Amino acid sequence: MQPEGEERGPSKELPAVPITEDQIKEKYLERAIRELNQLTHELQDCEDCPRGNLMPVLGSGHPQADVMLLKHAPSVAEIEEGVAFYGRAGTAVMKSLKRLGIDPLVVYGTLCVKCPLSDPALASPNCIARLVREVAIVEPRCIVVMGEPALECLNDVQIPLAVPVEARPGQVQALTPTIDVIFTPDIDASLDAEGPKREFWRAFRAVGGWYEDLPPY
Repeated sequence: MQPEGEERGPSKELPAVPITEDQIKEKYLERAIRELNQLTHELQDCEDCPRGNLMPVLGSGHPQADVMLLKHAPSVAEIEEGVAFYGRAGTAVMKSLKRLGIDPLVVYGTLCVKCPLSDPALASPNCIARLVREVAIVEPRCIVVMGEPALECLNDVQIPLAVPVEARPGQVQALTPTIDVIFTPDIDASLDAEGPKREFWRAFRAVGGWYEDLPPY
């Protein structure tokens, strides 16, 4: 019972509501980190792909990156470390980003086939479909798709509002109303010979022009 005339106070204290832009960004970042951690646990517990005792290769980078790098399947170095874009491919990408003046902290890298398999074709469609959720969590403004197998995968997973994109190296294409795509050759196939290196760089440097045109808000 409440005495007559006494003001009723709140039954419980309400949580603080973010009021500044930085606080709002922090809350979005916390949510993205939490959701990526949950996705990681699901991937580690998944038994749909015949990967034996090996662990899946996880995405790496900023949880709310402007740029998402997408390869098809992991290399030996990535399988050993369990991290996408580890090893020579990651080093080549980092050098390319530095040349373009792009901060690696605004980049996130991942794979279509995250399980270490003898043949990527053995990957479960349910596992590959998790890429849709990963894109939804990170919310990149541009996806750099490396190689035709990765492009085929991206077109097949049915990201909401997405339209098919083509293997046009170095051209900016609209995937959805909010996400662009830049196609490049497969970075793993571009590490040894001079010709493939140049072809990859010619396509990848379009990311620099795209990034320069990105509004700062």
